[in-house]
Amino acid sequence: MPCWSLFDAQDARYRAAVLGAAPRVAIEAASPFGWERYVGEGGTVLGMTGFGASAPAEDLFRHFGLTAEKLADATLARL
Repeated sequence: MPCWSLFDAQDARYRAAVLGAAPRVAIEAASPFGWERYVGEGGTVLGMTGFGASAPAEDLFRHFGLTAEKLADATLARL
């Protein structure tokens, strides 16, 4: 989702159609704050839980669990 404010400005029917009823998993290369409203109670959000970490992106992603494997595991756990 490129822009929360543009998405939120759409009518409820459109938002429901886009989000659908499938299990939802969000991955955010920053703070996971705010994604709960889009993934819902049964969803999962993967994101960086610390502030100020400094390293190459690949190292940070691995440290915070933002990898394809972790995303696949989180998704399969919701199915």
